[in-house]
Amino acid sequence: MSKQGVECCEQVFVHGDVVDKVNQEMPEEEELYDLAELFKVFGDSTRIRILFVLFEAEVCVCDLAEVLHMTQSAISHQLRILKQAKLVSARREGKSVFYSLADDHVRTIIAQGREHIEE
Repeated sequence: MSKQGVECCEQVFVHGDVVDKVNQEMPEEEELYDLAELFKVFGDSTRIRILFVLFEAEVCVCDLAEVLHMTQSAISHQLRILKQAKLVSARREGKSVFYSLADDHVRTIIAQGREHIEE
């Protein structure tokens, strides 16, 4: 066992068939980067709270600020990040802008994350 408490092999032996299979299936570096960036967006509890509100209804910034007890400026900042990540979409109606989930993938990602932490 190593100093970090992670078990390691006692002798070095590379399993070429496994390495070849993994190398064939490994996504391109750019895709891995984009995926990591997406998961970073989920790494903020305020953004998660916003998404939970949007699970229930399409809302404007005023509604979100009221529900989450935050300023409209703080909510707008987080919505901008969620929109850039294509997790929420906006719809203008008169002088108001309403936000909703971009698609059902968002709900699925959150549901699977919740399922994982409850194990």
